[in-house]
Amino acid sequence: MPDETVSVKKIVFTGGGTAGHVMPNLALAPRLLERGWEIHYLGSSTGPERGLAEAAGIPFHAISTGKLRRYFSWRNFTDPLRVLQGSLDALRLLGKIRPDVVFSKGGFVSVPVVYAAALRRVPVVLHESDLTPGLANRISLPFCTRICASFPETLGHLPAGKAVLTGTPIRAELFHGDREAGLKALGFAADKPLLLVMGGSLGSKAVNEALRANLDWVLPSMNVVHLCGKGWLDKSLEGRAGYRQFEFLGAGLADVLAAADRVVSRAGANSLFELLALRKPMLLVPLPGGASRGDQILNAESFARRGLAHVLPQERLTRESLRAALESLRREEESLIANMHASDLAHGTTNVLAVIEGAAA
Repeated sequence: MPDETVSVKKIVFTGGGTAGHVMPNLALAPRLLERGWEIHYLGSSTGPERGLAEAAGIPFHAISTGKLRRYFSWRNFTDPLRVLQGSLDALRLLGKIRPDVVFSKGGFVSVPVVYAAALRRVPVVLHESDLTPGLANRISLPFCTRICASFPETLGHLPAGKAVLTGTPIRAELFHGDREAGLKALGFAADKPLLLVMGGSLGSKAVNEALRANLDWVLPSMNVVHLCGKGWLDKSLEGRAGYRQFEFLGAGLADVLAAADRVVSRAGANSLFELLALRKPMLLVPLPGGASRGDQILNAESFARRGLAHVLPQERLTRESLRAALESLRREEESLIANMHASDLAHGTTNVLAVIEGAAA
């Protein structure tokens, strides 16, 4: 009887510039490996994607990149050459790897990879986390086979026939947090609800100040764990009963999320869908439009319309408004949790995997 060789499916991940363009890729990786896929990552040598991919044991291949800027810079005249070189790098690497599909999470590094994949006739699945596509993804849209959207509203911004509503891939380890372990690590008893406050990777001065101004009101009824961002620790609050502060949390985050009863957070798409999947009642304070392209505001408004979160714009964030918003969150948390259980958007990992496997068939 002749030998039958089972071909191994291969996928190339791309995306970078920020961790938000990398983590959904890494959320998919374990599930693909379980199914026997071979995974490679194409990204920049200087972005966070290299360290994150290598830490996950994924072979990494660096390409030349140029940033896509909306403002004047002399590098705007030289970076197109870097993008062209990146396309040549990617064309060579894709010829060597011979993937069945490319999965792109966006960011400037993804553009030359997507273009090279189109030249190689490799199917491209693109994922857009935010409600409206970013610049890199808008440039990549014509070269994609399928486009995954996290928000229903995003479908109106995407080419008809290519787009599918999937939600966002979620890291599997977040589902394995231990509430008791989280409370023990924080030094809290289970006699009061736990409020988790996150101001984003860089922290938020406005959120930090509003929370700390309310500690005398909050702590009698809730314990607080505060991820305040790098450089925002307040030493005068060290040792205060019921309050723990960290610049950020790494390995212990899953346990702390399991222990949290309510969350105050920025409105980055990855965080939103992680909290949705974990069914955590959330008060969102999106990054204001002057500090971003406004994507967090749109993300937060979409969740609020669906009854998945409450929103407090930073422009209205004060000691008094935060107090009122936390009271409203407490009163309506059961309704929010029920809406989260009913949402199809909490199954992003499974949905995106189905699109990838369909494109590679």
